[in-house]
Amino acid sequence: MAQTEKKGGLLRKSSASKKPLKEKVVLMYDEIFTTEDPSKCNPRFWEELFLMKVNLEYLEGKLEALDGEELMKIKDNINCLFQHCIQALGEEHPIRVVNALQTLCALIRGVHQKNKSTSGFDIINMLVGFDKAELCMKNLMESLDSLLCAEGSESLKSLCLKLLLCLVTVTDNISQNTILEYVMINSIFEAILQILSSPLSRREHGYDAVVLLALLVNYRKYESVNPYIVKLSIVDDEPTLNGMGLVIAQALSEYNRQYKDKEEEHQSGFFSALTNMVGSMFIADADEKISVQTNEAILLALYEAVHLNRNFITVLAQSHPEMGLMTAPTSPVPTTPVTPLGTTPPSSDVISSAELPLDADVQTSNLLITFLKYSSIVMQDTKDEHRLHSGKLCLIILTCIAEDQYANAFLHDDNMNFRVNLHRMPMRHRKKAADKNLPCRPLVCAVLDLMVEFIVTHMMKEFPMDLYVRCIQIVHKLLCYQKKSRVRLHYTWRELWSALINLLKFLMSNETVLLAKHNIFTLALMVVNLFNMFITYGDTFLPTPSSYDELYYEIIRMHQNFDNLYSMVLRLSTNAGQWKEPASKVTHALVNIRAIINHFNPKIESYAAVNHISQLSEDQVLEVVRSNYDTLTLKLQDGLDQYERYSEQHKEAAFFKELVRSISINVRKNLAFNTLSQELLLKEFSTIS
Repeated sequence: MAQTEKKGGLLRKSSASKKPLKEKVVLMYDEIFTTEDPSKCNPRFWEELFLMKVNLEYLEGKLEALDGEELMKIKDNINCLFQHCIQALGEEHPIRVVNALQTLCALIRGVHQKNKSTSGFDIINMLVGFDKAELCMKNLMESLDSLLCAEGSESLKSLCLKLLLCLVTVTDNISQNTILEYVMINSIFEAILQILSSPLSRREHGYDAVVLLALLVNYRKYESVNPYIVKLSIVDDEPTLNGMGLVIAQALSEYNRQYKDKEEEHQSGFFSALTNMVGSMFIADADEKISVQTNEAILLALYEAVHLNRNFITVLAQSHPEMGLMTAPTSPVPTTPVTPLGTTPPSSDVISSAELPLDADVQTSNLLITFLKYSSIVMQDTKDEHRLHSGKLCLIILTCIAEDQYANAFLHDDNMNFRVNLHRMPMRHRKKAADKNLPCRPLVCAVLDLMVEFIVTHMMKEFPMDLYVRCIQIVHKLLCYQKKSRVRLHYTWRELWSALINLLKFLMSNETVLLAKHNIFTLALMVVNLFNMFITYGDTFLPTPSSYDELYYEIIRMHQNFDNLYSMVLRLSTNAGQWKEPASKVTHALVNIRAIINHFNPKIESYAAVNHISQLSEDQVLEVVRSNYDTLTLKLQDGLDQYERYSEQHKEAAFFKELVRSISINVRKNLAFNTLSQELLLKEFSTIS
């Protein structure tokens, strides 16, 4: 028997002598693309159309093939098809509903593809007609809302969300998508929350729901009152917020796991020799392929939740007992863990059953830990623009967290100790830290570790100045909280001091190259003021008196760097150039550091001479420091514990506009409407008559 193959809506026998036959649905589409009303000859035309399996490719292709004038000629039929699709959404038979949803997707995409240069109003007119737009779109949104909230088919809910994502991302700049005015007026916010609060719906549709919400929140957010922003900011329902957190954690965990797998793959076997030769080139390439997917969309959702909703902050520390289990109830976070928590490596961070029970012998993770591990991966390589944006967004999220009083309370809570295995960039001069040797500490230590890691690993020609500024600001905000709340954090402060001094050294060594692109004195001033913060208030938040002594030891030991910095800024502040004012600010800020160096250095030299010692040990220097505090005079500097709070609209609007644009393009590119096979649908909707 001759075999039949299907291609582009044609049914073709393998025998070349026969003419190709068109599918019935394709013939019906062809009738719509004429100027005649297709229901004139066949009153049941629309009823029959939605019983036919949709041919997305043919329908979209047909729309794109027409020029503007031809499209206007069949506008009435397009409007009619759009309206009948909306009517079909109210049908009892799910097959009709599915076909109507898929047809709407093809219509929206096809008409927009053809009208890229025209305004959103023209697209609305082409799809539905100005006179009927308000009522039709109201009916469409109400039908989608009902389908999303109903107890019915998960396949239908999936298609509803995909249609909404199609609607939102049909333009690159979502704020120019006039159709979204109807999505603002006829809100589906409550339907999205319902999906996130239900374990079953969340597992099936949580990712699409969270991405959709993140995009809707960004529609004309600076130009008008966006109801999705208003509503998201006041959500206080715990199951809903936890549900959103679980979806975000799952997506980030999956990324972490994939990265870990890639890393292990390249570090073993044949690749290990190559990786050693060329550093992390292969790892970066492999990871880039993963990170391009849709993680920026999830990161944006996390940002909007943290930035807009103060209640979401509690979710960051919430353990995730239900991850990976089909029916696991959520239970509260243990406030006083009896065993070290969070020691699972990133490969097991994925929501796996091994991490779920919250008994004394099992380690748990939370959204903040997962996010910190994710950040440690994407912030490794900032040479690529995509990852630079991801790294910037990670630091903006951490900035919001560092400013929040409640977030700081649990970050610094001694009863919430975790081992957080951050990814560290391979570097020649240091060994890879063993995971099992990680100490169990409050979460703020992991945040500080991440900042130190970034400072140490990004001193390069293509200097990411903006990220460094954000990094230092985060450290400063955490110190302000510690000073205000008198939290004595047991942290290896020396690592931070050393990283900051090396950063100053780098800025001085590359003065000419960096000044051609950046005002390095802004960053230098911030670093110097961090030291001033430790000098002025360190006795209130450093863990022990000996920690304060060690601070002085580091300043004295590395005094040459501070001397060189002073010489550089003095030189530039006495010249009448563009750097005169910013350099002079650094000169004034160095007053106490120079006082410490000038006070203790002669006394150390005198001690060495009296005791006939050519080189003093650390303990001997510390002895000199402790015995000479009394005669040291320091100036009180104002405003060290003050900072400007984060403001998105005034400083970050351009960044978010570009970020949302790239996410919109990416989401649109990855949308798949024909993932549901007709066989599966028929099986699911076997009640059709």
